[in-house]
Amino acid sequence: MQIYTENLETNHNVNQDSLSQRRIMLFELNIRGHYAVYVQHLVRYWQEQELAGHLDIVVSPKFLEEHSNIVDIALESKQKNISFVAITPEEAKGLIPRKSPIHRALRALQEWHLMCKYATLLKTTECLLMYCDTSQTPLSLGMRATCPVSGIYFRPTFHYSELGQNKFTFKEQVQQWRERIIVPRVLANKSIKTLFSLDPFAVKQMEKFHGKAKIIPLSDPIKIYNNDESEVEQLKQTLGIESGRRVFLLFGVINGRKGIYQVLESIKLLPPELWEKLCLVLVGSIHLQEKENIQSRINEISNSVPVQVIVYDKYIANKEIQSYFLLSDVILAPYQRHVGASSILIRAAAAYKPVLSSDYGLMGEWTRHNHLGLAVDSTSPSEIAKGMTRFLLEDPSQFANHALMQSFVEENSVDNFANTIFSHI
Repeated sequence: MQIYTENLETNHNVNQDSLSQRRIMLFELNIRGHYAVYVQHLVRYWQEQELAGHLDIVVSPKFLEEHSNIVDIALESKQKNISFVAITPEEAKGLIPRKSPIHRALRALQEWHLMCKYATLLKTTECLLMYCDTSQTPLSLGMRATCPVSGIYFRPTFHYSELGQNKFTFKEQVQQWRERIIVPRVLANKSIKTLFSLDPFAVKQMEKFHGKAKIIPLSDPIKIYNNDESEVEQLKQTLGIESGRRVFLLFGVINGRKGIYQVLESIKLLPPELWEKLCLVLVGSIHLQEKENIQSRINEISNSVPVQVIVYDKYIANKEIQSYFLLSDVILAPYQRHVGASSILIRAAAAYKPVLSSDYGLMGEWTRHNHLGLAVDSTSPSEIAKGMTRFLLEDPSQFANHALMQSFVEENSVDNFANTIFSHI
């Protein structure tokens, strides 16, 4: 395998023999978020299935530094048909920060031109935009690419008015109206071949736009590592969970967006006789800017009512995550007006544990459609309290359908994700 980090215009080592085969390019210049994990899944699947052709992954120079483990996976390939290609440091430095709508639009145009440039240099036969949401400006303007383009659409919201009974702010309504204008134009772009939607409930709506592109639902891939019962029991003892208490888990980066303040407020609203039955476990790094405020509110709860609150303020390695779900009785997912999917729901389903989820958007629809638990208005502490009360008074397992949970997890497997993409590009 060869890693290109210099200006490709001066590189003469491209294997000319491979140009007669398909040459797929994955394009994404962000180094945060889901993109790196998605790239890892696609690289591994390409290797394991010994797919024909060549796979180029065009990234920023920082990607090679911060995700060297993913690059190493490609280096180990026996096929020698996977390359990581970094744009030049000058190109990376010239990218406009996304500080405002106009800046985001200009940045999208910059990245579009870079995508076209590298598709030409690499003789790409098809490009996959790993985050198509940010390419809507050039696509809606009718800009053509030098090869067929497919993309992953992360966060459609134009159909949210048809999911549940939510009320929307003026800003949310404007965003939905904007998408109803732009998305049909994106799908009408002659360069677009396939649009993969991480929101399956948006697919039928997009098909009504009568674009030429194929609309394919795409799973949100989660790698689940199962742990044996002894490990789970040991972890429960290590955390110091008191016997007789029902465990409610809030996992991930603990911040206001995840609904921590509403959860803490809801505890005060529970019937007093239920306080001694509740153990709230917060696992994951507490957002630094909110840490003092969150800790202050936790202390206030712990000192005023007889609930048990356990804070494990630490990054959790991927192989250890599932143990925390297995030791819990209920998984909390009270995200605040969250757009898009959440791996929390998939991990909860893999552990056969019911969720108390936001009823907003895709998270609410996933919870209702797959019978994953209860979906409530997570902006309201009183509604969260009502849901927690039900879980404390009744058997939590009755709120979830294990068969549908298993199906939901299988749909969102890593192999299903990668197979769907490589079957349609």
